[in-house]
Amino acid sequence: MNIVLAASEAFPFCKTGGLADVVGALCQQFAARKGNKVLLFLPHYRNIVRVSSLKVVPGVYLIPIGDRIEQVSLSYINWGNVLVFFVGNRKYFDRPDLYRTPTGEYTDNDERFILFSRAVLEGCKFIGFRPDLIHCHDWQTGLIPAYLKTVYKLDAFYTRTRSLYTIHNIAYQGHYPYSTFLKAGFHPVDYTPEKFEYYGGVSFLKSGIVFADNINTVSPNYAREVQKDSAMGFGLEGLLRSRSDHFCGIVNGIDTEVWDPELDPVLPVGYDVSEVAEGKEAAKRALRQQCKLSADNKPVIGIVSRLDYQKGLDIVVGIIEKFKNRAQFVVLGTGDPMLEKAFQSLARNNAGQVCYHGRLDEELAHRIYAGADIFLMPSRFEPCGLSQMIAMKYGTLPVVSRVGGLVDTVKGYNGENEETATGFFIDTFNEKGIIHTLDNVLKVYKDQPVWGRLVRNAMRQDLSWDKSARAYLELYRKTIA
Repeated sequence: MNIVLAASEAFPFCKTGGLADVVGALCQQFAARKGNKVLLFLPHYRNIVRVSSLKVVPGVYLIPIGDRIEQVSLSYINWGNVLVFFVGNRKYFDRPDLYRTPTGEYTDNDERFILFSRAVLEGCKFIGFRPDLIHCHDWQTGLIPAYLKTVYKLDAFYTRTRSLYTIHNIAYQGHYPYSTFLKAGFHPVDYTPEKFEYYGGVSFLKSGIVFADNINTVSPNYAREVQKDSAMGFGLEGLLRSRSDHFCGIVNGIDTEVWDPELDPVLPVGYDVSEVAEGKEAAKRALRQQCKLSADNKPVIGIVSRLDYQKGLDIVVGIIEKFKNRAQFVVLGTGDPMLEKAFQSLARNNAGQVCYHGRLDEELAHRIYAGADIFLMPSRFEPCGLSQMIAMKYGTLPVVSRVGGLVDTVKGYNGENEETATGFFIDTFNEKGIIHTLDNVLKVYKDQPVWGRLVRNAMRQDLSWDKSARAYLELYRKTIA
């Protein structure tokens, strides 16, 4: 198959969250299988990394944005068996951050991703690569399936091209006014509720759902939630129900070469399931030293997360005060300025027991996953989640809400299933419910034989991308057929 993946970020080139990890891993999985030729298109942001050997495609091509014309260039790199193409336009992509300033999102994000979407389609023609399938990710690429079914409908180059649209988080929809619809170059006849119109404007994400040949999201349980529950579907539950025959969930995996406690160069001692006690004890000592936590027998609770309402961390701020005498906390993440200040204050007022790092730090993330005993993830909604899977791989037991992909990936301990359980569920999502769950978890922690069995269960899970990649390739074949 000739496969194009289009996304606004992909690890290791540019990353703000789990989307990048998923896209990067899928590219490598598909390219490793015989018969596939895989191209990845990304915007050429200022902070793109690993591009010292970039090659430039000669020439430029033109993209209309409303009544203007923008020039686009292409450069590329061979990343294993994947060709990665970077869409260049300094006006739109030469900026300090991918999507936003410290005070809010870039006001022209609509134009930035109109240009990117058209540039992917025109770029394939520019280099002469005719895709069998274009796999689009999240709202930033939602216009690509729409262009294929409208503007490019009669373009012979794309006669046999199909599209798959993956929703990583339905809360982010790319909602813009009617003027954005006109800038994108669609015909006014298509501005109807059945197609583009969305509350008087346009939604990039809705457009992808309407026009893609097939749609999926990143876990089976989340696929059910966003169709049934208005709080989860964010206004698109009815549309998704109408396309249920073309909508499914495929759970994410993790890159087990990047996330491997036995070979992780960041850890003081590598460990597998047979050496987990010694390895995690060494990792905990190193983590405490780095984070200036006091040395005692308390368990360490880790949080690696975007600081966002979705993640439930506004509730955690108040809870930490109640548990600081029974556990230590290490928090890594950036996001909501108010939450950042709250965690800074907690760490300042509880030196030696609470540590907060307000930055993106991949090495520290590895150390937290290995050195913590418990990983706290009280999400209000969670399409799939990677952190709970990484934590299990490192023998750190996740405490998670009973939502989305967390249900598909964690087996909750109920007091009787110690042979199979891999973590704990928060059954009631509020402060009282989280406190009750953590209280029970800390009681189980004191029973080290039981805790050790749960840790080994967690580490033995197959969390690799292999099964998920096979499911995606089968969906690709169905979509093309």
